[in-house]
Amino acid sequence: MSEASSSETSSIATSQTEKLKLAALVGVLGVVYGDIGTSPLYSLQACLGYVTKGGLKTIDVLGLLSLIFWALIVTVTLKYVTFVMRADNNGEGGVLALMALAQRVARTSRTRYVLMLVGIVGAGLFLGDGVITPAISVLSAVEGLGVASPAFNRLVLPIAVAVIVGLFLVQRRGTGAVGKLFGPIMTVWFITIGGFGLYRIVLDPKVLRALVPSYGIHFIVRHEFLAFIALGAVVLAVTGAEALYADMSHFGRRPIRLTWMFFVLPALVLNYFGQGALVIADPKAASNPFYLTMPHALLIPMVILSTIATIIASQSVISGAFTVGSQCVQLGLLPRMEVRHTSLTEEGQIYVPQMNIALAIGVLVLVLGFRSSNALASAYGIAVTGTFLCTNILAALVFHRHFNWSRWKTILIWGAFFTIDAAFFSANILKIVEGGWVPLAIGLSIVVLMTTWRRGRGLLFARWQQDSLPLASFLGRLPQSRIVRVPGIAVFLTGNPEYTPASLLHNLKHNKVLHETVFFVTVRNLDVPIAAPEDRIRCEELASGIYRVGIGYGFMDSPNLPRSLELLREQGLPFNPMQTSYFLGRETVVPAMVPKLGLIRRTIFLFMLRNAISATEFFQIPSDRVVELGVRVAI
Repeated sequence: MSEASSSETSSIATSQTEKLKLAALVGVLGVVYGDIGTSPLYSLQACLGYVTKGGLKTIDVLGLLSLIFWALIVTVTLKYVTFVMRADNNGEGGVLALMALAQRVARTSRTRYVLMLVGIVGAGLFLGDGVITPAISVLSAVEGLGVASPAFNRLVLPIAVAVIVGLFLVQRRGTGAVGKLFGPIMTVWFITIGGFGLYRIVLDPKVLRALVPSYGIHFIVRHEFLAFIALGAVVLAVTGAEALYADMSHFGRRPIRLTWMFFVLPALVLNYFGQGALVIADPKAASNPFYLTMPHALLIPMVILSTIATIIASQSVISGAFTVGSQCVQLGLLPRMEVRHTSLTEEGQIYVPQMNIALAIGVLVLVLGFRSSNALASAYGIAVTGTFLCTNILAALVFHRHFNWSRWKTILIWGAFFTIDAAFFSANILKIVEGGWVPLAIGLSIVVLMTTWRRGRGLLFARWQQDSLPLASFLGRLPQSRIVRVPGIAVFLTGNPEYTPASLLHNLKHNKVLHETVFFVTVRNLDVPIAAPEDRIRCEELASGIYRVGIGYGFMDSPNLPRSLELLREQGLPFNPMQTSYFLGRETVVPAMVPKLGLIRRTIFLFMLRNAISATEFFQIPSDRVVELGVRVAI
């Protein structure tokens, strides 16, 4: 529940308000903290792998614990919870929302283009994270079976594959009903891991010395280059920090901040330090410190709880990937994709079939290729730290220009965050050969797709504008023409409101008639999450019965053209859905004499164009009211 909604419920009884607040806090746990909440499954284990050779020393365990603790404090608590969450775009968070906000305060078109590239890279890496998170989370949870009994080791991979296949199969049904269970389950999860950690700390309270940052500094000074490499594993403890910002629109800042400061952070710290206390007492426990902190009799129930928790973490990332994909379509960075709404009440619950298939294939390939969570750890860090860097760059500009921070204050604070993020990213770059190439390949592929689509659509639009007739010229000739006006309403979609739609010219050429009422409709993608009522639709009359209409959609809106056009009736215009025909153009792209797209990029663009869903489906236009007219375009 957001701060705004809290004020709206001030008139409700205090007891009911408290219940609403509690429900919001529990809901935050299920949606926001799944990723970072399951990091203890593999983070410390991956860190200890760098210092176990030659015998594990207490000072090294304390040093790694100190680095993990201060990474949670600086990166999550200070950077994201304290600062980044202030930079919301009309309540929305996430790298694309931040990109739109940064572009709004940019002063030159070149700066806006650079910021767009930063946002595209961040979105690409986030989608890469959406492939890696389910793979490493589910694998690490199921690997607990091997701790219970070595005989179960051969079952780890088949069970992990089965869980992942089931996870992606249920996406089409939506997460509404299951989502109600996410919060309570994650509440139990955090209480459980915090409790087991506290038990181990009580047995060896000296482990709390790691709260002092000097232990982390000493670890870095003592190990030098090895410590630098180990930073690549330390960052695994803060994976999911981006989710705090990305999911801000669902709950508001206050519930996310409260749950982090007073529940999630303490539970995570207790568990990490409990694992550390166990490893100090028994260095052999470094093989899987998370599960070995628990009594043997509780291992199987804990494996089940861990698997459920990782499914929740994976579900959160997958849902986030669907949202980012939908935003990319609205921002013109990806071709139109089918977006199904799985809830009648929650606008944000969506299912994107094409993305679901792509994510499922990617996750299964990683699981079968790497076969263990330790092997995947090297691939995980680059996606996370790359997104951190992109967010850092965009946030620095927003705080300088939008919040009017001085240049020196911006450099001091965001420069410090950038230095830390760059250190984490550089440490992971060293793991490219071990698996770090995976997120880079995924991110680069998505960046190529987005930039190719944007470039190709730009060329199509430029060529269409070159071959089109200015609307003013068409309207000027209309009174002298002998065009027959027939009853009915015609809607022509056009990308540029100053030019006559090609579909209208083709209709006149073949049918030689014009409807009594004509709407030239241009859809505008706004750099806000949800279009304000005054920006939703604007209309002006150009000639008798001919109107120019602009319809605005934010990047979180679900386009529905007929529903938007019905708003015209509120302005006294003659719009009747049952008498309306929609005229759309369908482009057939052919190579130009001097192609402006290289062969590879043109091939990619044509593939994306062929697989984009039709405008009829995307704008939710009744198919029995659509007339499509083809046109050949050379680029």
